[in-house]
Amino acid sequence: LPFTVLIRRSNTLGARNNTAVLVEILDYGVDGRPPEGKIVEILGDPLTAQVQIRMAIEQFELARGFPPRVEAEAERLQPLTEGDGHRIDLRHIPHVTIDGEDARDFDDAVAVERHASGFRLYVSIADVGHYVRTGSAVDIEAYRRGTSVYFPDLVIPMLPERLSNDLCSLVPDQDRPAFSAILEFNDRGERTGQEFSKSMIRSRQRFTYTIVRQILYDNNPAARNAHSSLLPMLEGAKILAGLLWRQRMKRGSIGFDIPEPEIMLRDDKVASIRRAERNLAHKLIEEFMLAANEAVAETMDRRKRPVLYRIHERPDPTKVEQFTETTVAMGLALPRFELSPAWFAGVVKKAENSPAQYVINNLMLRTMQQARYSPENTGHFGLAAEYYLHFTSPIRRYPDLVAHRALLNLLGQSGPDEEQPPVLPGGIGLDDAGLHLSRRERVSVDVERNTQSRLSCLFLLDHVGEEFDSI
Repeated sequence: LPFTVLIRRSNTLGARNNTAVLVEILDYGVDGRPPEGKIVEILGDPLTAQVQIRMAIEQFELARGFPPRVEAEAERLQPLTEGDGHRIDLRHIPHVTIDGEDARDFDDAVAVERHASGFRLYVSIADVGHYVRTGSAVDIEAYRRGTSVYFPDLVIPMLPERLSNDLCSLVPDQDRPAFSAILEFNDRGERTGQEFSKSMIRSRQRFTYTIVRQILYDNNPAARNAHSSLLPMLEGAKILAGLLWRQRMKRGSIGFDIPEPEIMLRDDKVASIRRAERNLAHKLIEEFMLAANEAVAETMDRRKRPVLYRIHERPDPTKVEQFTETTVAMGLALPRFELSPAWFAGVVKKAENSPAQYVINNLMLRTMQQARYSPENTGHFGLAAEYYLHFTSPIRRYPDLVAHRALLNLLGQSGPDEEQPPVLPGGIGLDDAGLHLSRRERVSVDVERNTQSRLSCLFLLDHVGEEFDSI
């Protein structure tokens, strides 16, 4: 605020100077009289990480807890441990989850089978729709939030913990209801068939990206011996992921990689900020998720069923012209221009391992449109994909839950569109949902960047006077 708020002694809650507080305005003041307020909560020392994170949460008006009726509804839910007559039993398939060391929700499990003519990929996603019924209190709150928001050492989840960390989490050695995409590929990595079904699965192992990298890409003997029973499946996954990546690059998908910071906290201080690792195990899972998302999107589009697509429109030609001029000025010899994903992919390739790589990738990102959700399928420019939507993370993204419900309506063949069960609460239309959920995603991104900036400042307080190389 560009003015001082008067807090009378009786309204201070005993707060001391140099303390972050939350204030409620009691009187906005008139005729030069300052506004008056009362302290409703003492946050603490603003030079600590937790207080800065809390200040970011308050700045973006995020709800830190769930309304009591939502928590109560979630607590009443009962686990489904046996098939309900509409599920295929995939518990014999050696599914595994592969996530980061600090992952809090496990909503996707994968398995790969090799056969004479190619590969069968299972992408089994937590069946959130089984528990979260359209229009329920949990559903309305999840739609309002739109997405989970992640901080160092903290997550503000889209769904109550009873769902996100328990009923829907694909933990090892537990039977879990899932929605499975079973995709067939030939030995060139081209998709030749797909099937979708509700399922029951049983994850064999909770892998981290680090362990999978050690097993498949470092050929670490100890790691391979420890997981010898799953080695054939993982080796098949490695081969298939490589084929899928090559197919994607061939069609012109843009493969630029912007480094992300990983902030480590210790004792409420910022211990370090380093470049988050992205190894080949990350890319393996990424390829499988992309494949499932594309297969569901193509099925929905070809059958002309209503759903929210993840679209990425062509960049503005004026911005592309500015990008081209800047890139040439930095000494990069560009391929012959055409406004296509393949041209941008060629620029990324040219910049690879050059001193300008980081800058050019960032400038390219700013040249692009922002991806968004829409009921109109206009394709995904960055992925060079004709069909794309989000299906694989319904614990943390509401559009994925919409895709699950829409796909279930298609599989159920429950009659004409007007007789289909709703995929959104309260009569909300897909156009409005696309706008709302795209906005909620932007808020999530903005909160994370805001928090990174706050914590970077805290980290640098201990380094005043030092010099660093930077961009």
